Amino acid sequence: MNRFSQRSYDRLAGVRPELIAVATRALALSPVDFGISEGLRTPARQAQLVQAGASQTMRSRHLTGHAVDVVAYVEGEVRWDGPLYEAIAKAMKQAAGDLAVPLEWGGDWTSLKDGPHYQLPWAKYPA
Repeated sequence: MNRFSQRSYDRLAGVRPELIAVATRALALSPVDFGISEGLRTPARQAQLVQAGASQTMRSRHLTGHAVDVVAYVEGEVRWDGPLYEAIAKAMKQAAGDLAVPLEWGGDWTSLKDGPHYQLPWAKYPA
């Protein structure tokens, strides 16, 4: 069974347990190895990302532990190929269904597509 690295577990600190459970289950299901690149963010980190254009909001679910970003690995190397993130999304969605945890994928968004991003929905998990 695949396991997250210690670095990924460290990045899950402060993330909602339901989302950690989904990500952990998805890792076991996914044909693509992945890790956690970001979980809980400070307001200062979020402001940096907005200023850099990597995020569009200071109301990010990362600020409350309701979101994670993943990174795909192929033969130990970080990869950003779209199909890898689609495969991870399929596993994340299956895991969320298995665990009855509602989940939103940034790759399904129409405005700013964000393939590495997953979050618990505002309606079910207000901050």
